[in-house]
Amino acid sequence: MPAKEFIVAIELGSTKITGIAGNKRSDGSINVLALAEEDSTPGIRKGMVYNIDKTSQILTNVVKKLKQQLKSEISQVYVGVGGQSIRSVKNEVVKQLAEEETITADMINEIMDSNRNMTYPDQEILDAITQEYKVGAQTQLDPVGIQAKRIEGRFLNILQRKSFYRSLNKCFDTANIAIAEMFLAPLAMAESVLTENELRGGCVLIDLGAETTTVMVYFKNILRHLVVIPIGQNNITKDIASLQMEENDAENVKLKYASAYTDINDIDDDQKVPVTPEMSIDNKALIDVVEARVQEIVENAWYQVPGEYKNKLLGGMVLTGGGSNMKSIKHAFRNHTHMDKIRIASTVKQSITSSIDEVNENKGMMCTAIGLLALGDMNCAGMPANKRSGELFDNEVQQTAEKPQATTTQPGRVLSAAERKALEDKQLIEKQQAILDQQRRELEEMRLQAEKEKLAEENKKSKKGRFSKFFDSLKDFGNKVIREEED
Repeated sequence: MPAKEFIVAIELGSTKITGIAGNKRSDGSINVLALAEEDSTPGIRKGMVYNIDKTSQILTNVVKKLKQQLKSEISQVYVGVGGQSIRSVKNEVVKQLAEEETITADMINEIMDSNRNMTYPDQEILDAITQEYKVGAQTQLDPVGIQAKRIEGRFLNILQRKSFYRSLNKCFDTANIAIAEMFLAPLAMAESVLTENELRGGCVLIDLGAETTTVMVYFKNILRHLVVIPIGQNNITKDIASLQMEENDAENVKLKYASAYTDINDIDDDQKVPVTPEMSIDNKALIDVVEARVQEIVENAWYQVPGEYKNKLLGGMVLTGGGSNMKSIKHAFRNHTHMDKIRIASTVKQSITSSIDEVNENKGMMCTAIGLLALGDMNCAGMPANKRSGELFDNEVQQTAEKPQATTTQPGRVLSAAERKALEDKQLIEKQQAILDQQRRELEEMRLQAEKEKLAEENKKSKKGRFSKFFDSLKDFGNKVIREEED
């Protein structure tokens, strides 16, 4: 029987593109109905599109598989964006007032707009996360209503290369797949795996992916830092392959025998590790190459955590992604970071039901895809958007068919192409208006200066006229005196 109500999300990973479909119940639980995966390496490297045609074809194949499982058409999809080009940058915007005033919502919006208007070479802002506002010597999350002469807004801007955004949209256009909304995939994943205590107390979330490692730092429920490191679990596979074997065999060896940490007393120099029925390698050699690369990943990930937070993360460290399944991975991170509180997030915090084995394996590799699915709130089934009923919650809650406005409760929501165009048009109009205002000010200054000079000239002439009259009268008086004396 065709599914009539469901959400569809697509995650563009470094090694595979994952499509997932399901519906949400009113209690927040999710029922996963369909799952499709395709190798993404022909078109994507480290989470970035480098071949539009091949990526478009992969997307087409993923959606086709989902349609077959759902026995239904798909009208739109939610998309998670990530990859190596994503990074966070802090920014501060100051508004100085002429005198002490009550801070209004319009003032705060002006500060936020100023931050959004920041430009970065070859990059654009995908999301802007408010850290805090400094009012006087105090910091506030909501300064509206406070008296002040100076407001300082502090933001964390999430950036991505402009070329990636254009290429990504081109892929979906070529595949004729409508995008409902885009989200930052790391933030969607964090929303689904981190607990309230971890978010509030502060934690570092590390997603150990195939080609990249994503590091996020949260403190007091706010994202403080995000970076994607271009090194991942495939680097371990390639190092194992350097022991003279095929990469497929190296991947199997990694999954079966690799350990992120091995106690020196447990190492047997004579032990062998089977690669194929005809080949084996020294266990000591495997330990050396694996631990060396794991140590590099751990050190690079921990280096990205800002020093100001390293001793404040009461929520500890959370590891997820495929790499979190490696034996003794917590031990490896604990040795370098000296953090006692380390948790493996092998699944999301929402209740998940499904008949699909990959979804139920709980190995941390589905967290991002399910996180994206959890953020969706529009029906992706069947007919075009303007003809959908939009019921997503098993008929328990009726949703409107119109697309909702962006809300701050949705983490990492990326502006659509239309919204981005509208924002750029608004910024252009504001820039042109600023130029016109400047020209008006300059013209007014020129007019005032001209009037000032004219007045000065008139005063000069007036003074000269008065002096001439006085001199003439004085001259006449002198002549008169002379004539009288002569008479």
